[in-house]
Amino acid sequence: MDKLTHYRQVIKQMLTEHAQISTPTDTVEPQLIFDEAHDHYQLNYVGWQGDNRVFGPVMHFDIQNGKIWIQYNGTEEAVAERLVEMGIPDSDIVLGFHSAFKRQFTRYAVG
Repeated sequence: MDKLTHYRQVIKQMLTEHAQISTPTDTVEPQLIFDEAHDHYQLNYVGWQGDNRVFGPVMHFDIQNGKIWIQYNGTEEAVAERLVEMGIPDSDIVLGFHSAFKRQFTRYAVG
């Protein structure tokens, strides 16, 4: 399996696992978005709680220039650590929610 295919598979697995452990209700559901053509991957919550609209991202990943960019992590899980456990090297993980200046002080890629 080539690197890009493996990265896509790992991201989809992680998002799917989170969607399955979330607590969907009759009116709020987890929604997986896999755009392999542009390499954007998201888990959102969508629905209603009473009269209140529920919509928001839980996690968002992109693949850019052969690296996994963590654009958003709204969970308590250390997502970058989980990617490493799943076989992704530190040098191919970018904490996209930090500025490039801050990224240089992490063990992960700057960009």
